[in-house]
Amino acid sequence: MLNAMSMHDTASTGWLEKLPIVGHIYRNRSLVWQFTLRTVHLRHKGSYLGIVWSLVNPLLMLGLYTVAFGLIMKGGFHVKEGETTLDYALGIFIGMSIYGLVAETFGGAPFIIIGNTNLVKKVVFPLEILPVATVLAALYHFCIAMLLCGLGLLFLGPGLTLYALWVPVILFPLILLALGLAWLISALGVYFRDISQITGFFSTLFFYLSAIFFSPSRIPGAFRNLFELNPMLLGIDLTRKVLLWNLPVDMMSLAYLYGFGGLTFVGGYWVFRKLKPGFADVL
Repeated sequence: MLNAMSMHDTASTGWLEKLPIVGHIYRNRSLVWQFTLRTVHLRHKGSYLGIVWSLVNPLLMLGLYTVAFGLIMKGGFHVKEGETTLDYALGIFIGMSIYGLVAETFGGAPFIIIGNTNLVKKVVFPLEILPVATVLAALYHFCIAMLLCGLGLLFLGPGLTLYALWVPVILFPLILLALGLAWLISALGVYFRDISQITGFFSTLFFYLSAIFFSPSRIPGAFRNLFELNPMLLGIDLTRKVLLWNLPVDMMSLAYLYGFGGLTFVGGYWVFRKLKPGFADVL
């Protein structure tokens, strides 16, 4: 029995070893887990509530969106009839959560390697896992936010339907995108220290290009195609469609998301591996 189980485990993980990117992460999964926990802990180090802020902050932001954009500014997506103030606030909350997942990684990526110079000088240490841990820490906070959003939709909003099962499928390429950007920017940040200034500008730019506070259908036709090149806009729009409005997934948009996310994932890893040998000399 034990031999059969061992053979099954070997067969189920053998394909991972054939994929350089995934295999490298899988072989170092214990280190990835340790550094993810460290990143989450450092974010809340010194605060009285500690990790409880991971729950409190999303609740505070949801309340802020409801009051500021729903009650005071009377905003709305105007996609389906009967939209309530809370529906609009939840839609903004979904958009901000998805944007935050990528933007948090994007903004912190330039400092991932230069902030761990002691590890760079250890020849055997797999530096590739540091950006992975950063993305997983951001994903941890994102999952808490989405859990709260799901509870809000279930008990206070329009409810959840089977369309909600599409959410992991929609978000997976955005996680690939975040990982690719983390590898790419963290590697470039070693050689070009000014890149942190550039990422700050682009983070703000993509905030306005992601249609967080309105539906993409309200973008004038002349600019809509340009806006829809932004994968975050597509990810936010598709997620809101399946969670808030119970609309089917646009397969063309989903295919674009997977193509963009997959290419960024592979390209970012390739650049990181190419630049990695020079890290120690520069630092």
